[in-house]
Amino acid sequence: MASILDQYVDSLSHSASSQQSRTSLGIPHTGYVNARLEKETPIFNKQRIDFTPPEKINSLVVSSNQLCMSLGKDIIFRIDLAKADEPNQVELGRKDEAKVHKLFLDHTGSHLIIALNTSECLYLNRSVQKVRLLSRWKGHLIESVGWNKFFGSETNTGPILVGTSQGQMYETEISVSEGSLFGTNPDQYFRLIYNLEEEAGPAPVCCLEVERGIDGKCFIIATTRKRLFQFVGKVPEGGEQQAFGTIFSMPADHLPGFREFPADLGYSEIAFYTPKLRSSPSAFAWMMGNGVLYGSLDYGRPDSILSDEQVWEYPSDVDGAANKPISIVLTQFHFLLLFPDRVKAVCTLNGQVVFQDVFLEKFGSLKRMIKDPSFGQIWIHTEKVVFRYNVQRESRDVWKMYMNINKFDLAKEYCKDRPECLDIVLAKEAEYCFQNKKYLDSAKCYALTQNYFEEIALKFIEAKQEEALMEFLLKKLASLKPSEKTQTTLLTTWLTELYLNRLGVLQGDSSKRDLYERTRDKFRSFLGSPRNKDCLFNNRATIHELLASHGDTEHMVHFAVIMHDYERVIAHYCQHDNYNEALEVLSRIKNEMLFYKFSPVLIQHIPRKVVNAWIEMGKNLDATNLIPALVNYSQSESTQQISEAIRYMEFCVHELKETQQAIHNYLLSLYASCRPDSLLSYLEQAGTRADNIHYDLKYALRLCAEHGHHRACVHVYKVMEMYEEAVDLALQVDVDMAKSCADLPDEDEELRKKLWLKIARHVVQEEKDVKKAMACLSSCNLLKIEDVLPFFPDFVTIDHFKEAICNSLEAYNKHIEELKTEMEEATQSAKRIREDIQEMRNKYGSVEPQEKCAACDFPLLNRPFYLFLCGHMFHYDCLLQAVYPNLPAYKQIKLEDLQKKLSATSQPSKSHHCPKGTDPAGQGKSQPSREQMKADIDDIVAAECVYCGELMIQSIDKPFIDPQRYEEEMQSWL
Repeated sequence: MASILDQYVDSLSHSASSQQSRTSLGIPHTGYVNARLEKETPIFNKQRIDFTPPEKINSLVVSSNQLCMSLGKDIIFRIDLAKADEPNQVELGRKDEAKVHKLFLDHTGSHLIIALNTSECLYLNRSVQKVRLLSRWKGHLIESVGWNKFFGSETNTGPILVGTSQGQMYETEISVSEGSLFGTNPDQYFRLIYNLEEEAGPAPVCCLEVERGIDGKCFIIATTRKRLFQFVGKVPEGGEQQAFGTIFSMPADHLPGFREFPADLGYSEIAFYTPKLRSSPSAFAWMMGNGVLYGSLDYGRPDSILSDEQVWEYPSDVDGAANKPISIVLTQFHFLLLFPDRVKAVCTLNGQVVFQDVFLEKFGSLKRMIKDPSFGQIWIHTEKVVFRYNVQRESRDVWKMYMNINKFDLAKEYCKDRPECLDIVLAKEAEYCFQNKKYLDSAKCYALTQNYFEEIALKFIEAKQEEALMEFLLKKLASLKPSEKTQTTLLTTWLTELYLNRLGVLQGDSSKRDLYERTRDKFRSFLGSPRNKDCLFNNRATIHELLASHGDTEHMVHFAVIMHDYERVIAHYCQHDNYNEALEVLSRIKNEMLFYKFSPVLIQHIPRKVVNAWIEMGKNLDATNLIPALVNYSQSESTQQISEAIRYMEFCVHELKETQQAIHNYLLSLYASCRPDSLLSYLEQAGTRADNIHYDLKYALRLCAEHGHHRACVHVYKVMEMYEEAVDLALQVDVDMAKSCADLPDEDEELRKKLWLKIARHVVQEEKDVKKAMACLSSCNLLKIEDVLPFFPDFVTIDHFKEAICNSLEAYNKHIEELKTEMEEATQSAKRIREDIQEMRNKYGSVEPQEKCAACDFPLLNRPFYLFLCGHMFHYDCLLQAVYPNLPAYKQIKLEDLQKKLSATSQPSKSHHCPKGTDPAGQGKSQPSREQMKADIDDIVAAECVYCGELMIQSIDKPFIDPQRYEEEMQSWL
């Protein structure tokens, strides 16, 4: 049998050679269209600001959306970019020839320092309109300011650093409060703390930056034209003055760490990039004579925070005279260099110039470029125009650069929302790993790409990397949709074949036991995966064939358990005589149908355990379905086997209270054939009422008779109420038993007497025991001596009957006396009744003339009336009206009939005469007399007082007003 793997390799080879069918397995290939769906906007989008300055722009600074620029000689122009239509203009008020040298704006946009070319400095706060002189700064040309980002506020700068053109670094603090608005010294102090020098002597402090690291460390970066200095130390907590003094308090012969480059532009500038969610910069770029030194900042380092440093050298068209860079700004992935007529953007990932923007000559020479650290906008100005660059989706092509330098994790990070780019990165990473023989990693990446499935599979097959192929198939299987059932089936089957092949190879190598166990665990995890459950279940026959072809019975059982194919598992155990395991599976799953199927086999080998399992299942099993297994099992007539069958049947009868006839009949047969001692007790426990007995009485009778259990037969006869047969059979066993049977028909004295006569005849004729026969007479009060005498032989003397005869005569005499007494009592009762009747005939009542009817309240004597013993009196018609509605229907009909007949007899028709030959008296023979009809009417109408009798009690739930007349009655009251 050729393996599925070999067949599929052949199909893959054929598929790879055919250009017309690229997806023989059916794994979908959904390549991405490499096209722009919309016009890409440039990363650095330039915008000219609609602003025409009244004078030349000397300097421009931006921070926190606050823009400040120096116009001409004497104007500071301020704009809150959030309120661009509300500009603010402040005059310096200088009457000398002083000009603005540089502007310095802190990170909050609140503090503006104006450095003049006359070595003087002015200060302007955002909340005021008047500049103030920093008198302590006089005599110093300021080149740089290092703002304090951690202690400053809108009215106080906190300790800051100031760098001069002579290489001096001063620490100072500027404070503005309402109490000092009219003072002359906003600068609290101005103290020299360090001198920066180069080989030729003091050099201007071009840039200053103050940052805080971990553990309270403070890092200060200062640059000159050729050197970059770093100072590291801790700022004392709560220090107001000379906060940075401890950092610079070092021995005179100790030089700080610095980087130096030989070339010189005459100045340098450093730029930093701060991510939006961080307060400290993460990267830097230093523009100096030889090029741009750029890298990242690592605040965890003890002495220097600069790391991953690289130098981007200027191209040949950049020289130190006419075409040298003026300014630099740093973004997340680029640094921008400002030249007199253009801007260049260089990618920090590969050092390539990716953007260049040339400005028209009409705008003039570019002067300065600066970046708002809070909002990321880049500002450029000439003497008369201001431009702004918005950085848009700077990371859009970063993935490609990271991919080209084999930094695939970063590349995937920057294209995770662009699936077409992510697919390219994954394919490149997969190929890179494959070439470097990292086959498992390559398989994982290939599984996530949209490359053709066959090409990748063949690639691993040709490289003989079965483990990587399995990893690829597993990942591909996990990526399939539930609707792709065909592909899922093929991959699942192929993976099963691969796992079985690998397990077969590893199993024979004892040195790879650990690898075998790991592979086995993976295979079992694969078989038990919820994702593959439906596919494996639908194709379980194929999987079982694969397992069988490899002879892997262990996993056949494991797979069958996972698929809940317990029938196959149990059948496997039974075939291999592992009955205990089979029973354990049955007991665990508790499937009654499997119990019925496998119990006949299991009970032949482990009867006690099987019966225990049945008992544990309780009512979940139908015992009638287990009887065939017990019948086959008990035919061997082994004592143990019979005992187990009886034990389960007794459990069903006594514990489960089973009432099915088959169960009771089978238990009865087991008792009759194998345990007769328990037969009678079982029958007696079942009772004597036939409707409460669950076994078949006729079957029980036949069974007991076949096995000669006469006492049991007698009991069955008694239950069947066949008392004569019971007595006949009991007399063969025990006379006392026959006596108990004879007393059973309580209601049929004739039968009882007949049964006792049978016993007496048996005692006299068979046992010839006169005393015992006399004892029968005393046991049954129905038998008399004269009933028994015919059974005795003629030679028996009267001495044996003397006592019985005397007792019989005494009983007759007593009975005669009782009859006489009853006759006398009956005569007296009849006499009293006749007297009561006569007394009732003579009884009467008196009615006064003024008496009225209890119903209508009219005089009683005007019409026929009734007088009741209770004293109530009613007119005939009033009583009839009250009684009639409450009479039963048949009495109403009878009353109406009597009234009609009475009317007919009282008013005979005058126009009709009796015909000749007819006897008028004879016509009335069949009709009741008038007096009889009146009596019948009285019996119905005047049976009882309508107010005192049952009629009133029965009408207690009837409403006083007839519901049909309720509305009419209610209206009459309005």
